[in-house]
Amino acid sequence: MSEDYKILLVEDEVNIAKLFQYNFKKAGFTCETAGNGIEGLEKLKSFLPDLIVSDIMMPEMNGFEFRQRVLDDAEYKQIPFVFLTAKGEDEDILDGYELDIEDYIIKTATPKVVIAKIKALLKGKKKERSKTVEEVQKAAGSLGAKVVPSEFPQFDDYFIKHWHVPFEGTPGGDFIDYVKVDDDNIFVVLGDVMGKKWGAWYFAVAYAGYVRSAIRFAIESTGTLKAGDIVQSVNKSVYKDERLAEVFITLSVVLLNRKENKAYYSGAGDLPVFLKTNNDVKMIKSEGLLLGFNEDGDYHDFEIDLSGGETLYIISDGIIESRSPETREQFGKERLMDVIGKTGPEDDPVEKIKKEFTNFTSGKYEDDVSLLCVKSPGK
Repeated sequence: MSEDYKILLVEDEVNIAKLFQYNFKKAGFTCETAGNGIEGLEKLKSFLPDLIVSDIMMPEMNGFEFRQRVLDDAEYKQIPFVFLTAKGEDEDILDGYELDIEDYIIKTATPKVVIAKIKALLKGKKKERSKTVEEVQKAAGSLGAKVVPSEFPQFDDYFIKHWHVPFEGTPGGDFIDYVKVDDDNIFVVLGDVMGKKWGAWYFAVAYAGYVRSAIRFAIESTGTLKAGDIVQSVNKSVYKDERLAEVFITLSVVLLNRKENKAYYSGAGDLPVFLKTNNDVKMIKSEGLLLGFNEDGDYHDFEIDLSGGETLYIISDGIIESRSPETREQFGKERLMDVIGKTGPEDDPVEKIKKEFTNFTSGKYEDDVSLLCVKSPGK
């Protein structure tokens, strides 16, 4: 079990750090060290451990301060945290548990006891996560609900295709939808529910319903087809719903019009969409607010000409924020644009990015991964 886990050890006493690192590695763990809390925060960015073991009494930034900084960072707060201390005093122990730590390890404990404690902790976390995954998957099956369609829509000669991989195989916070209005108009939707991890799937189902209902309502009540109106309609519903106040959602809505050979795009707190025209690639960024932040999110339509066989790419943040396991470098917008620029007219644009992205990340993604491509047949 231990060979798959990484431990970050934060300890200012060099000899103690070497001793613990030796025993962790001997037990099969990968272990890196930092000399204080400041170094520990820097190491987190490049190492991304499965467990943090930290001393309390350290210079520059002590263990309590370090733990609080970790808790304040959404990316790292879920990593199990253990304090390593020479003391066993009640006050220190209580202070630590108030910071939501998993356990304490006394420095004078034998290596066998320390390793047994670490293994038991990680095994318990693995079981807890497996149970959560199983429950979410059962719920998805029993409800018969989908947040990502299993088939791609047929829309004249347009190429419309998506690629979606849920985080670690668990239904997550990204949702994709296609709403065909008539033979000439279809809405393409990509949303991302953030901040709920295992619970995000439930909110994603709800938001997929919100968007679909908003599209239908906007069409029936106004008779107009505007992406910005759709986003604003969803925003008002979210803003007035107190139960969704702590859920953050980004949304990209694109209306494709076959007769005009144009796309109309509007977004709420989302990433830019990318447009490829011949060998040129440009970003189109909406400044609309995250859904629910304000009753009027200032959503506008961007008109995009697709008459020359252009390709439009819509992504969730799992694409650009996933990292290389070797370098810990993010895939990033520039690399994505480079891959898009090298995609030829005969290439499948989704498969091209999928291949490059999977090679870069070694197939280990750090969030839900969603990519949606629309390619116009041109004139």
